[in-house]
Amino acid sequence: MVTEIYGIVRNSKSFNQDYGLREQIQRTVVSVMSNIAEGYSRNTDKEFLQFLYIARGSVSEVQSLLYVAVDLKYIPEGTFNGAYNKAAEVAKLLNGFIKYLKKD
Repeated sequence: MVTEIYGIVRNSKSFNQDYGLREQIQRTVVSVMSNIAEGYSRNTDKEFLQFLYIARGSVSEVQSLLYVAVDLKYIPEGTFNGAYNKAAEVAKLLNGFIKYLKKD
């Protein structure tokens, strides 16, 4: 998801020039990975779950920011759909992982 979002921003001149939106979506997509890694390193399921919930929230934020980008015509609808669906896939994986960890 990170490489996809960075590629989208890089390939859209108007998106790349919107400093605020560009920085926000890039920080947010990186935070998904970072929260998963940080939670894993805590070595307890309780803390890991907390960070997985935060990561899932960041995925939702990425999706929201993609809506802004498509509404502002920074990206075409096809690009939006692909990135949005990728984020939905990541959210689904996180949900499955959360569900698995909550069973213990």
